[in-house]
Amino acid sequence: MLSRVSKTLFPKLPLCCILRFARAMSSQSAQRAFQLRVNPITGNSEWVVIEEDEPEEQTFNGGSQNALLVTTSYLDMLNDSHRNRAFREAIDKTISTPCHVLDIGSGTGLLSMMAARAMGSMTCRMVTACESYLPMVKLMKKVVRLNGMENQIKLINKRSDELKRGIDITSPAQVLVSEILDSELLGEGLIPSLQHAHDMLLVENPETVPYKATTYGQLVESTFLWKLHDLHGNEAKASDGILLVPTGLDNILGVKPQQYAFHCDAIGKEVKLLSEPFKIFEFDFWKRPDSHGETEVHVKSTNDGRVHAVISWWILQLDREGTIFYSTAPRWISLPGNTSHGDWCDHWKQCVWFVPGEGMSITKDEEVCLHAVHTDISISYNLKNQASRNEIMQYGFKNGDFKLILPPERIAIYGDSEWRHTMFSAISNSLQGRVDPLCIVADDSIFLTLLVAHLSKTSHVMSFFPGLQDKGFQYLQAVANSNGFSIDRVEFLNKRKTKLTMHDTHQKKVDLLIGEPFYYGMDGMLPWQNLRFWNERTMLDSVLSQDALILPCKAILKACALSVPDLWNSRCCLSKIEGFDHSVVNSTLGACGELPAEQECPCLPYFIWQCGNVKKLSEAFTVMEFDCSKPITSSCGKTQVPQLEL
Repeated sequence: MLSRVSKTLFPKLPLCCILRFARAMSSQSAQRAFQLRVNPITGNSEWVVIEEDEPEEQTFNGGSQNALLVTTSYLDMLNDSHRNRAFREAIDKTISTPCHVLDIGSGTGLLSMMAARAMGSMTCRMVTACESYLPMVKLMKKVVRLNGMENQIKLINKRSDELKRGIDITSPAQVLVSEILDSELLGEGLIPSLQHAHDMLLVENPETVPYKATTYGQLVESTFLWKLHDLHGNEAKASDGILLVPTGLDNILGVKPQQYAFHCDAIGKEVKLLSEPFKIFEFDFWKRPDSHGETEVHVKSTNDGRVHAVISWWILQLDREGTIFYSTAPRWISLPGNTSHGDWCDHWKQCVWFVPGEGMSITKDEEVCLHAVHTDISISYNLKNQASRNEIMQYGFKNGDFKLILPPERIAIYGDSEWRHTMFSAISNSLQGRVDPLCIVADDSIFLTLLVAHLSKTSHVMSFFPGLQDKGFQYLQAVANSNGFSIDRVEFLNKRKTKLTMHDTHQKKVDLLIGEPFYYGMDGMLPWQNLRFWNERTMLDSVLSQDALILPCKAILKACALSVPDLWNSRCCLSKIEGFDHSVVNSTLGACGELPAEQECPCLPYFIWQCGNVKKLSEAFTVMEFDCSKPITSSCGKTQVPQLEL
């Protein structure tokens, strides 16, 4: 029911809003969609208009339709040969007689075409495909037409829960094929989609591909994962005197209690396994699922250690007989039967659930009780130690308590002693000799706001908190006393930077303009998109003093030549997928490799260290520099790539 695009279109940005309308066109109607996206340089929301009959641009600029699809996981998924083969084998095995097949979330139409081909020239056959995202609908039409199957598949541009029997589909479907799964399994609306399908669109006891899914977990110790969520335990090593999580306010700042998609193989050597894999939930696709479920799993520890996280994954059984499987398990897991690990892919990862605080200490052969709960879109866990039955390791705080939520990567940065020391030194040097300085924090940095107020007892600090908004100021109010400053010296500027005047700064020019930069909700940006700070420095130019210090004063764009075969294979040009020509999608999805000379490849953000096999081919080199001490200007750079080490 939920579109894959809702979670992957802008993977690290705020959720996009998609509105769909029909407009009259002579004797037929065409679709028009308005999609809300965020401009990473200005932080402003902008509408992108998508027309059903509008030709696609061959560029990846922010407003083009290509740019809307290139950041999704579709290309990576279509390059997953293990997945494609498993679905093809299961569909060929399941569909042996003429029937009505329903494909929910059809994407490029691959599963629909597999189903249509499986029925061959049988009479009384029908394939109905529904896809809610208009750019993907346009692409699917191209793919289906290229493969000569436009007369065998009925494509409907709706969500599955918008389909009406007797209007959109003439009869209930005997077979459901779907692939509306995310790394957690449930996050793309699997349960609501199955519920509506079983209630309104399918016959009783239908055939389904997949047949069922089972989630598994494992208890692990990992210093790396611990640093991603326990700031209270990690910042104790810092010597700057700043307390982001003061004693007694342990829950004031942290991560959202949820499962986080993560390439766990990348930290396999650092992870200490504390249990054998254990089964958690089983979801049957062939019958109506429940919206809520709970289970308790008693897990016997295999080592002494401290449980920092629960790593989880799932295994799909695609056929009724249980001979065709697909798994997202990490590579250290021995899979049963003929299940095998596929190639590296980015569209499905493992998931990590952080155990609160410093984790749970356990000894070998000790029993731990895992309480698991699923809603219709997520799965969560609580741990209970056998030695202390009353101590439940779970996220929670009293009603009315305030908690500021930050992403795990920012929690790890704030706990990094070296990073904090660098910031401490830079701000200390900037404040030297300044009396009653006025400082503006342009981004969402709670750390820099605290640092200035802590270091200069006569300073006045103004923070914009463009993403955190008043939550950032609420947090400062809660921790001010613990950090030795009065909150009346800190002010929240709740207005656009373009409209800031001397009246807002109390008729005083700004002495210090700073940022990390960190913009809440804008994680995973391309390096140059952090130049938003430079753009905002320009907007504030009229209120800066002549000797104002700008930190950071310079940005340097660096690059390095790498060999990343796993990532390349997941983004490479498509030809035939299980016999179906997909070459028409390459330019739209931003494929790399065998493209026309004039076709540019997209720039996409990745955590390279999580991208499978990586080999460094050159030393890092500077591409260009940006002088943030001056207003923003057009910049260009040209450099010689160092000799490659092939």
